[in-house]
Amino acid sequence: MRILLIDDEEKLALHLQKGLNQAGYSVDVALSGTAGLEQAALGTHDLILLDLMLPGTTGFDLLRNLRDFGIDTPVMILSALNQSQHVVRGLDLGAVDYLRKPFELDELLARIRTVQRGQAGSRLPVWRVADLTMDLATREVSRAGKTITLTPREYQLLEQFMRQPGRVLSKAQLTEKVWDSDFDRGSNVVEVHMHQLRKKIDKGFDAPLLETVVGVGYRLRGTLTNA
Repeated sequence: MRILLIDDEEKLALHLQKGLNQAGYSVDVALSGTAGLEQAALGTHDLILLDLMLPGTTGFDLLRNLRDFGIDTPVMILSALNQSQHVVRGLDLGAVDYLRKPFELDELLARIRTVQRGQAGSRLPVWRVADLTMDLATREVSRAGKTITLTPREYQLLEQFMRQPGRVLSKAQLTEKVWDSDFDRGSNVVEVHMHQLRKKIDKGFDAPLLETVVGVGYRLRGTLTNA
């Protein structure tokens, strides 16, 4: 899941970004309503976390603009405005949830998982490609019954391949989906993570699943089914 956080409190925004990154989410930060609307219009995010008290505009106005422009990305409001009238107005404008500040990161993560379940149906699926499985609810990965421990970033990378096995994904595509917008695209971080992921997925097994397509990108061999 790629998240857009729109909040003018830079210290808080960076703190949330770090916590969400550690939980396995990619997070872009916008420190104003204008920047947030521009990023939201790209249509590359699965969820928007929106503060209401923004410079030059309000979160309510921004939420209305999003819907007027046909941007239907789910929006969760994070706000210190805690009166019932604010909650009702936010939900009536189309927000999927309203979380009052201050809040604990664990509660935010639980609410994000609720949004994910709503997007995927009542139960998140278990994906299988060949003998490799990924449980989207528990975030557990295994191959031939053997549990594979992945870092949050490795999990995000593998999820991209599990979504579309057989398709070659370029470095640029992986960067866009898995890393934040300020990622240094000239670095070799993607290659390093892919090397580690391939070792964990394929080492000790006869048939390799993750392969490099020279000059193009990477591919997961097989067909996706629900376990």
